[in-house]
Amino acid sequence: MEKQCVLSILVHNQPGVLSRIAGLFSGRGYNIDSISVAETMDKDISRITLITTGEKNIIEQITKQLNKLINVVRVCDFTNENYIYRELALIKVNAKAEARAEILRIADIFRCHIVDVGTDHYILEITASKNKLQAIIDLLKPFGIKDFVKTGSIALQRGK
Repeated sequence: MEKQCVLSILVHNQPGVLSRIAGLFSGRGYNIDSISVAETMDKDISRITLITTGEKNIIEQITKQLNKLINVVRVCDFTNENYIYRELALIKVNAKAEARAEILRIADIFRCHIVDVGTDHYILEITASKNKLQAIIDLLKPFGIKDFVKTGSIALQRGK
């Protein structure tokens, strides 16, 4: 049975590393559902948080292939671990005078930050799980979402 897999990949921070990882996936017909990359506290190491879907044996194969890549330091599969993951989203929503108070209440409930205010819109910033993001989107749709953008997921394993 296919299931979602969250991989945390530590790599040397060098040109071409991300391209090689993406090439591994495309060359074998695997899909990347989400990817996020940034430097760690060590500027020479970056962390790639990658989400894919597949059968257990496929995920094992992906992990083995990633470990063979020259610039990969370590691959951790968080799938069966206790981990925290979040996504960041910016949501531009219509904010007519009669709807502003209700939008602000929704933003407060979801701990959003209002990062831009216009005469006819708000831009909300939210950091949340995928389910929470979907919940706020569903609540804001009746007001009219003008634009929406989100990052890929990031994840860290919880302490033991």
